[in-house]
Amino acid sequence: MLGGTAPGNAVRPAPRPGIGATLGRIGIAMSIAFGALAAAAGYWQVWRASELSSAPDDAAVVAAGRNVVRGEITDRDGKRLAWSVDDENGEPYRKYLSRSISGVVGYASRLYGTAGLERAYDAELTGVTSADPVQELLKKLRSNPSDPQAMRTTLSATLQGAAVKALGGDSGAVVMLDPRTGEVLVLASTPVYDASAIANPATAKVTFQALRADPSQPFLPRATQGQYVPGSVFKIVTAIAALGSGAVNPETTFKQQPGAERGGLLVSGFRIRDGNHPKTGTRALNFVEATEVSCNIWFALAGLETGGDRLAEWAGRLGFGAPLPFDLPTAVSQVTGGGGDAPGGFKDAVELANAAYGQAETLVTPLQMALVASTVANGGILMQPHLVQAFTGRAGTRTVAPEVWRRVLPSAVAGEIAAAMVEAVQGDLGRAYTTGARVSGMTVAGKSGTAELGGTGAPNSWFIGFAPAENPEIVIAVVVERGGRGAERAAPIAGTLLKAWKAWAGR
Repeated sequence: MLGGTAPGNAVRPAPRPGIGATLGRIGIAMSIAFGALAAAAGYWQVWRASELSSAPDDAAVVAAGRNVVRGEITDRDGKRLAWSVDDENGEPYRKYLSRSISGVVGYASRLYGTAGLERAYDAELTGVTSADPVQELLKKLRSNPSDPQAMRTTLSATLQGAAVKALGGDSGAVVMLDPRTGEVLVLASTPVYDASAIANPATAKVTFQALRADPSQPFLPRATQGQYVPGSVFKIVTAIAALGSGAVNPETTFKQQPGAERGGLLVSGFRIRDGNHPKTGTRALNFVEATEVSCNIWFALAGLETGGDRLAEWAGRLGFGAPLPFDLPTAVSQVTGGGGDAPGGFKDAVELANAAYGQAETLVTPLQMALVASTVANGGILMQPHLVQAFTGRAGTRTVAPEVWRRVLPSAVAGEIAAAMVEAVQGDLGRAYTTGARVSGMTVAGKSGTAELGGTGAPNSWFIGFAPAENPEIVIAVVVERGGRGAERAAPIAGTLLKAWKAWAGR
């Protein structure tokens, strides 16, 4: 029989599952759902709790900032940088050591919120977060969960004040750090402002409005967010990329370099010119000699030999192309504006050649250039820069340990670049380009820079370096806006501050 069902083989309906099996499946589904909810709650309330509760815009942080007596901020030697006092109504407001620290410590104001370290560590200073991770998890069970932290920074108030004094009436910045640990001793920006007057409710409004209207931009933290054409200090970045990649070596010479100093270097129809170096004669310079006399032509040729991809890649190892991992926000340093069709995002070989000696579309922050010098000083290892040594509250003390960011290049290559930087300061020819940077009784390594800005007006004056060159303990970067040649302003400031560091450190 086709299409039918044989007698005795009638189709029976499938048996229904028992109530026990159904309840079991429901139970499993509900267990999974509740497990997911518990995991999510644990993630947000435990795993991410500290991070979220310490954000400057967190509601608890904002509320605490208005009512809690903030923890003191001190320098590395215990000198008070910021503390709280009461107004006539018995409500707390902040006082600051001096104007010299305004660009880094910032301010905490009832009217205008926070800036600088006061903002970055608002949660710790108001006690919203604890120094002890265990206590942080248990704080919700306490009747008084607030535990304002005292914060010891890596800064030296003595050296910070000396840096601001050395910059004087100029706009600029100074960064000084320990290349072995990444601890920042100086993060100075000028012009400065009176943070105490912003924090004081009686003077806050008038002071803040006047500063905001000031064309010299005193609120701009130039050390971390000022973007400057670097000029010849960028040659150290090119050296790191060129020698680190093997594109050149310390003995590399370019036969066209001597003639190009007189007539210019022709690159794709564009002529790159350099100041003639008569004392080097017609000799083709090697890496050390080219660094000592700051030869633009040699570095332009080295940049072309290295190529745009490798120059951008090695600069990226130093931190270019992204915000730096730092306590405070940082502007991004760039080798090129990007978007070009040539390797590395350059428009063409002309831009690459100019960028190799610090012109074209190259822009840097002073902190970034301090990290470049720090990498060379520390044998090719770049430490993560930081501004805090410890937090202390009633729950205990949490210290901030030095942290390696990355190894950028082999120690042998770093040593070759360091040797060239020594000649740039100590050499018979180099000292003319770094006037004032030498320090009696201590070998200084460095590189000056004269950053042409186009149009009228003086160029920016730059210097980066470290000391003692044989066993570096301090790195410095100086920029003076419209300060002229590197030897005119930045190098002498560096020499003055390295002497101050030597006295402070008892060397």
